Amino acid sequence: MTTKPKARIYNWRRKRRSEGTAEARADAISRIRKATQPPAAANDPQPGTELDAIKREGLTGRQLRMARRLAQKNDLAATSDYDAVRLLRKKGIDPFQRTNLLDLATEKKSAEDKIKIHLPQTVNEGAQTLPGPELSPAQRREFEIDQIRKDIARRRRRKLLALFARLAVFVFLPTLIVGIYFYRLATPMYASDSAFSILQADGAGASFGGFLAGTQYATAQDSVATQEFLESKDALLRLERDMGFAEIFKQQWIDPIQRLSPDATLEETYKLYKRMITIGYDPSDGIIRMEVAAPAPDIAVAISDRLLSYAEETINGLSELKREDQMREALASFEMAQEERKNAQEDLIELQLQGALLDPENVIAGLRGRINGIETQLQDKELQLAALLDNRRPNQAKVDGARADISRLEAVLEELNAEMLDVSAGENSLARLSVRIQMAQADLVARDMMLQTAMQQMETTRTEANRKVRYLTVSVKPVPSQEPTYPRKFENTILAFLLFAGIYLLISLTASVLREQVSS
Repeated sequence: MTTKPKARIYNWRRKRRSEGTAEARADAISRIRKATQPPAAANDPQPGTELDAIKREGLTGRQLRMARRLAQKNDLAATSDYDAVRLLRKKGIDPFQRTNLLDLATEKKSAEDKIKIHLPQTVNEGAQTLPGPELSPAQRREFEIDQIRKDIARRRRRKLLALFARLAVFVFLPTLIVGIYFYRLATPMYASDSAFSILQADGAGASFGGFLAGTQYATAQDSVATQEFLESKDALLRLERDMGFAEIFKQQWIDPIQRLSPDATLEETYKLYKRMITIGYDPSDGIIRMEVAAPAPDIAVAISDRLLSYAEETINGLSELKREDQMREALASFEMAQEERKNAQEDLIELQLQGALLDPENVIAGLRGRINGIETQLQDKELQLAALLDNRRPNQAKVDGARADISRLEAVLEELNAEMLDVSAGENSLARLSVRIQMAQADLVARDMMLQTAMQQMETTRTEANRKVRYLTVSVKPVPSQEPTYPRKFENTILAFLLFAGIYLLISLTASVLREQVSS
């Protein structure tokens, strides 16, 4: 096929897309066939040659249908519309003569009055209703590829529209609703920021814990305990008792999402409390940061001040407990040492009173001195008597006097020895009493030393306890806010969009995986 027929086929295709009636399409097809078919011989007697000649005449679809009806009227067995034209002409009937057409219409009307005759009807098959030109394999392949491309593009458009519809329903519409809430309906909340830290008293000991004194690690446990207390229901109950926290958020002008119901339970109030109170502890610098949100700036500042006072009371209570724990043992030891010293001193006094003497040792020493003195005097008297008796004619008066003195001294010595025996013998003797007094005195001295040690330990413990006292220092005081902090309209709307998009993407991926698993 030459280039010119190809151009004509292309033009016919373009015209075929724009023409809508069956007659126009049939006329275009006839012209194309006439242009593409080679000329036939004039005297070709074969039916195929006659049919080709009729096809080259460029008959319209309406003319072909009329020829088929005339052939059926004249009982001609035609295999096609062109064969009906050939048979009618062979019989001498012009299928396109006006009189024949009028007779056909009149007969048709009268026949329809009698009985409805079902004649073969044309079937609308779109672009394939009429015979088309014979296409080469390359053209047919291009035609099929073009149809496939159109089908793919149509599917893509349909899927894209379905995707946008799903996104509009599951992502854009919920995001729009959330944005309307944040921009139009949400009640503005005013936030009050504050920061405080827990410090330890200066002056740490030489122990390993002293190296951590003054740093954030020394008070980390107390800071965490304070944070846990401020986030607990105990703080909420105290705040409810002092300020009526729930009544603040039960007012009717607050939006329904943030407003508490009139019969709200403690759990619902606690959930709202945790949303409105944000507390964070930074272990790197040891500072606790607190943010309180409320419908009014002054209410937010009042709640912050209350929570700071609760935190200070908690720190003081923890410090007092630690101090009492450390001082308890030291005080017990000191009191025990003091009581034992008192008992030892009472025992010594009682022993001293038993003998009605203040110093038994001195009494025994005095008796021994007196006995020694009497014995010395007795020896002197005996020597004196012996010297008198050495005389041949001693003085009897002196001898008698010396003997009398010796007798008296022996009597006194016997009394002293008897008294000494009475003092040294028996359970209540002065010697035993003296030993018990010495032991009591030694015990008293030991108790005095133990009392001094306990007193020194108590003072040291008191000093250490005072060094470990915790103090709460507020570095940033709460200040009323002039503009609402919440809701953060743009950020919350973007977050809602990302959330809905993520949920949709997750569901879509899950559905795709399940569909693929089921179809495989």
